[in-house]
Amino acid sequence: MDNNGAILWMIPLLPLLAAGWLAVYEPKDKRTAAYIAIWAMGFSFLFSYVAMARVLATSQHQIVDNFTWLTFGETALRLGVLLDPLSAIMVLMVTFVGTLIFIFSIGYMKEDANFSKFFCYLSLFAAAMLGLVVANNLLLLFMCWELVGVSSYLLIGFWYHKPSAAAAAKKAFVTTRIGDLGFFIGMLWLYAETGTLLFYDNGVGCLEQSAIAKMIGQTTFVGMTVATAISLLIFCGAMGKSGQVPLHVWLPDAMEGPTPVSALIHAATMVAAGVFLVARMYPLMSALPAGVDVAGAMKVVTWVGAFTAVFAALIAVAQTDIKRVLAYSTVSQLGYMFLGLGTGGVAVGMFHLITHAFFKALLFLGAGSVIHGCHHEQDIRRMGGLFRKMPVTFATYSVGMMALAGFPLLFSGFWSKDEILHAAWSWPVSNLPFWMGVFGALLTAFYMTRQMIYVFFGDYRGKADEHHAPHESPLVMIGPLAILAVLAVLLGFFGTPIWPLFQGFITQTPAEFQFGELFHWGTIGIIILSTCVVGLGVGLAWWYYGILTPEKADEPDPLGEQFPKPFGVLSNCFGVDEFYRVTFVKWLNDLGLACEWLERKIFSGAVTAVTLVALGISWMSRFFDEYVINPGFDRGCEEVRRSGRFFSEFQSGQIHQYLRVFGVALALLLFFLVAANQS
Repeated sequence: MDNNGAILWMIPLLPLLAAGWLAVYEPKDKRTAAYIAIWAMGFSFLFSYVAMARVLATSQHQIVDNFTWLTFGETALRLGVLLDPLSAIMVLMVTFVGTLIFIFSIGYMKEDANFSKFFCYLSLFAAAMLGLVVANNLLLLFMCWELVGVSSYLLIGFWYHKPSAAAAAKKAFVTTRIGDLGFFIGMLWLYAETGTLLFYDNGVGCLEQSAIAKMIGQTTFVGMTVATAISLLIFCGAMGKSGQVPLHVWLPDAMEGPTPVSALIHAATMVAAGVFLVARMYPLMSALPAGVDVAGAMKVVTWVGAFTAVFAALIAVAQTDIKRVLAYSTVSQLGYMFLGLGTGGVAVGMFHLITHAFFKALLFLGAGSVIHGCHHEQDIRRMGGLFRKMPVTFATYSVGMMALAGFPLLFSGFWSKDEILHAAWSWPVSNLPFWMGVFGALLTAFYMTRQMIYVFFGDYRGKADEHHAPHESPLVMIGPLAILAVLAVLLGFFGTPIWPLFQGFITQTPAEFQFGELFHWGTIGIIILSTCVVGLGVGLAWWYYGILTPEKADEPDPLGEQFPKPFGVLSNCFGVDEFYRVTFVKWLNDLGLACEWLERKIFSGAVTAVTLVALGISWMSRFFDEYVINPGFDRGCEEVRRSGRFFSEFQSGQIHQYLRVFGVALALLLFFLVAANQS
C-alpha cells in the first residue's frame, strides 16, 4: 500500500473507529462522545485536504490502490480505493459539512437521553458514505451503499418511541431496497460481462475502454446494448437513494429523524450517493454505440431528473411543515443534478451537488435552529416574526434561501443551476427538459419565499407565553450556520463561465479566465431568463403571502383559498402514498394473507398428511419388523443354536469315543464297498 492509499483508507476508517468505540464504550460524560466523533471527522477532513492537494499536485487522472481481498479457486476478488478529482472533491465536502453538522448536533441534541448513541450512528453514517466515495470497486461501493442504508434506518428511526419515526425508518429502508435490487442485478451482470468489478485496473477495469467497447458491441433481447441495460439497472439504485420519482416517497418521511440527521441525509451523504453513483459510472452510462448521439441510459437519467424537479417543486408549494418543504426541495434539486448529468456531464451535475450540499445543510440546520428556538414547533403557520427574535438564524437562513432560489450573480445556487439550464438548452434530443427546469426554478423561488414569509415575517402566531417564547440558538448551533452561509456565497465563484475552476478540476483541463464568456448570447440569455424567473417567483409569492399574512395559525392558506382543488392535490402530494397504499401495499398485503391461508389451510394440511403417512409407514415397518422379521430370524437362530449343540456332542474330547465312531464309519465304508463290488 502506497502513501496515497493509506491516506484514502484513513478517511473512512477514523469515523468508523469512532462509531465502534462509542458502540462498545459509552463515556460517562456524554459530551466526550461528541468530541470523539467530531475529532474523528475533523482528522478525516485533514486527510481529505491532503488527498485534494495530491490531486492538484499530480498530473495523473487516477491514483489507485488495489489489493486481493480473498481467493476462491483460481479467481481472486480484488478491492481497492481510488483518488481522482471526483472522489477528492466529494470526501472534502462530506467531511467538512459533516463536521459542521456534528458540531451543531451538540446543541440540538444536548437534552436527549441517547446523546452518545446518536453520535455513534452519525459516525457510522459518515464512515459508510466516505467508504462509498473512495471505493475503486463496485462491490466495495455496494457494501458501503448498504451500510449507508442501515445507518439511515437507525437515524431516521432514532426517536423510535414515536410510531411515525419507526414507520418512516421502515419505509425508507424498504423503498431504497427496491432500487438496490436493480443495482445488485446490474452489478452481477457487469461482473459476468467483464470478469471484474474494479473501476480502474491498468486498462482492464470495468469502466475502462476495453470492457466498455465489449459491452457496447453486444445487444440484449430487446435491442438495447448490454452497456445501456446494465446502466439502467444500476440507475435504479441511484433513483432509490436520491429519491427520484417513483421511489421518492421515503425522503419526505425521513424528516421524522432529528434535524441534524435530515441535514446529513439531504446535504452531504445519503441522497448525494445516488448522484455520485451515476457520476462514477458515467463512462459506462454515457457509452455510445455507432451512429447514436446520446446514450440511452443518459436519456432516461435526463427525463427522470427533469420530471422529478418539477413534480417535487409543485408539492413543496403546498407544504406547511418547515422540514417537509425543504425535503421536497431536496428531491427537486436532486432532479436538477440528474438533469445536469444527463445533458452536461459529470462536471455540471457535480457542481450543483457540491453547492447544494452547503446551502441545503445551511437550510436544514437553520430549520433546526428555528425548531429549537420555537420549542420543537415545525408548522410554519404557527411561526412568524422570527427575524426579531432570531436575527442570526434569519440572516443565515436568508442566504440559504437565496442560494436555493438562485438569486442572480451573488449566490452559488444561481451559477450551478444556470450551468444545468445552459446544458439542457443545448441537449440535442429535446428542449423540453430545459423548460421543465425553468418552471422548476420558478416554483423554487415561489415556495422558498412563501416559507420565509410564514416563518420570519409578520407576527408570531405560536404560543407566546414566557415558557414558549422564541429565542436565538446558542453559539454552538449558529456558528456552523455562519460558516455555511459564507460558503453558500463563495462556492459559486469557482464555477462561473468567466473562470470555471470547478469544471476544469473535474475534467482535468486548464480553466482559463475569460471575462467575455459571460456575454455570449447563450450565457447572458440564460442569466437574463433565470433572473426574470426568480423575480417572478418571488413576486408571486409576495403577492399571495406578503400582503395577506394570516394573523392566526388556523386561517386558510391564501393560495389554497383561491385554488382549493389544485392546492389540495399538491398538499396531498398528488396522492402518491395513497396510490401505493391501495395498490402495491395492498397487493403485497393480500399476497401475504394468501400465502398465510395457503400455509394454514393447504401446506399445513399437506404437511400433516405427509406426517401421518410417514407415521403409518413407520408403524407398519415396526409391525413387520417385530412380528414377521424378528420371529423368523429368532427361530432360524434357535435352529442354528440347536444344530450347534447337537454337533458339539461329537466333539467331547474323549479319544475312545472318537475311535468308536471311526471304527463304525470304517465298517460302514467297507460294507458299501463290498456291496458295490458284488453288484
